Amino acid sequence: MKIWQERLDHLKSVIEADIANDDYFGVVLRVARGGTIVFDEAIGHAYAGGERPLQKDDVFSLFSVTKAFTNVLIMRAIEEGRFQLTTKVKDVLPEFTGKPREDATFFHLITHQAGMPGVWSPKPGMFLDRLQELFDESIAHVHGTSQPGEKSDYSPLVNHVLMGMALVRTDPKGRNYQTLLYEDLFAPLGMDSTSMGLRPDLDARHVRPDMRGTVPIKHLSRNIEGDHALFEDPEVEAPHVGCASTCGDLWRFAEMLRREGELDGARILSPRMVRLARKVHTGDKPNELYKGVALRAGWQVPPANQGLGFQVRGSGVFQHLFGQLASPETFGNYGAGSTMLWVDPEADVTFSFLSAGVMAQAANIERCGKLSDIALSAML
Repeated sequence: MKIWQERLDHLKSVIEADIANDDYFGVVLRVARGGTIVFDEAIGHAYAGGERPLQKDDVFSLFSVTKAFTNVLIMRAIEEGRFQLTTKVKDVLPEFTGKPREDATFFHLITHQAGMPGVWSPKPGMFLDRLQELFDESIAHVHGTSQPGEKSDYSPLVNHVLMGMALVRTDPKGRNYQTLLYEDLFAPLGMDSTSMGLRPDLDARHVRPDMRGTVPIKHLSRNIEGDHALFEDPEVEAPHVGCASTCGDLWRFAEMLRREGELDGARILSPRMVRLARKVHTGDKPNELYKGVALRAGWQVPPANQGLGFQVRGSGVFQHLFGQLASPETFGNYGAGSTMLWVDPEADVTFSFLSAGVMAQAANIERCGKLSDIALSAML
């Protein structure tokens, strides 16, 4: 294994320069090749004032990286035969009726092709902290706007609420969402500092997210006051945004994916499922949400390149979170201008990234693409 150490030193310097420029407050980043860690740094601070240096074991709200955990459990349920990718959602969740949405399958949900509008909340002003309420209000208020399979339109909330409820409804042990996440994913992978909802013992290490005006909605909790209190509530069950974790734990999850479903003797998925997941399943369709981001930034509109639950790099030169040097099957997830993981199967690299100070979408894509390229260029 050959590593260009000077380039990894440069990666740290670039992050330090970004922080000095006030682009964001700080970063915890781990990069590994073939399972061997080659970069493991906490750089900068947790908050704008610079009064708290980041630590490697700090806990961050993951935002939409939470979706990666839901996606993996859906793939696991498919492997267990609880339903199939081709199963219509209404066959598991009978409430999900009405044209055109009732034609959607789990394949459509997990690839963001279900034809549901990209809403951030099913109903204005509601609490977003309970799976049952999120499901009930999504059924009542969010209806399909296009035929499933016609478009790729990133779903911030509804698709994963439906998938989370499907996991609960079909769970042979009758567990709630928090429990099945812990027992089927976090505990087997040794992700001891990861939880759905901010577990009380993680609170002291939690970096409170500074939204800096970048997120268009509030994340309300019934238990705690504040516009984004959902990220501080231990009782949250939000399959789309509700998890908190450390860079090290997120890296263990990424390592499981790099190893095609297994880590330290715990097998979560089969290699066949992981290989299917990192294929592009949306053809040349653009992602409708990020089409708008690209047009506003004056960029070429990229293809959606959705895998099963993961964004896939694909081929071509365009702005991308995973950069330009990533191999076509590089796959991963990201969240709200601050969190990301990816796995490059060809380079045998895992990248786990958590940052403080949420960035706007276009700026975050540029930032993450730049840092990903620097890291990949160090892999000789």
